[in-house]
Amino acid sequence: MTRTRVALLALSLCTVVVAAQAGDRTRIVNEGGIRDQWMLADGIKLAAPGYPAAYKERGDNVCVAVAYAIKPDGTTSDFAVVKEWSSAEDAGTTKGYFDAFAQAGAGALAQWKFKPRPEVTEPQRTVTVATMHFMGKQAMDIAALRSHCQVSDLAAAIQNAKHDATDRDHTRRDMERAARQGVSSGAMINDPGAAQGRPIR
Repeated sequence: MTRTRVALLALSLCTVVVAAQAGDRTRIVNEGGIRDQWMLADGIKLAAPGYPAAYKERGDNVCVAVAYAIKPDGTTSDFAVVKEWSSAEDAGTTKGYFDAFAQAGAGALAQWKFKPRPEVTEPQRTVTVATMHFMGKQAMDIAALRSHCQVSDLAAAIQNAKHDATDRDHTRRDMERAARQGVSSGAMINDPGAAQGRPIR
């Protein structure tokens, strides 16, 4: 995964977790863990994502784990990629590659709709994750394909992304401060004495 995508992923997950923490009535559950409070809305089937047309000719096997929120009205929102995998070696360096699969996954999730179980009188906003797979030209066991993207602990994945985003933010600020100090003192940026503060990670 490229550094830019990792940063975007962390930002997306931070948006999800901030939204999750915004109210006391939000919970984070792993894939399949919504069944105690939610069921499919009447007449709704779980839409599956279509293979992105731009990459159909390549026919790679791909999976994406997409975090999403179920709002109290049963609709879905706040989609964020948690994990991604492809059988293609150049997937991480091909511009827009994983974005196309993530958008297809989010497009399917946007069609999902739930309703609270009969015994649930006050449904909670729930953040969970769905593992989406895209079968390519080469035969592969679906369970094996999905296993590359399954997230066993969504709350921990979101927490780790938050920490990574915070660390990157500190590093960026340190680099900007070092650059300003180097320019203001007339020192060159690549002069080891020009940078003050924490070591760059």
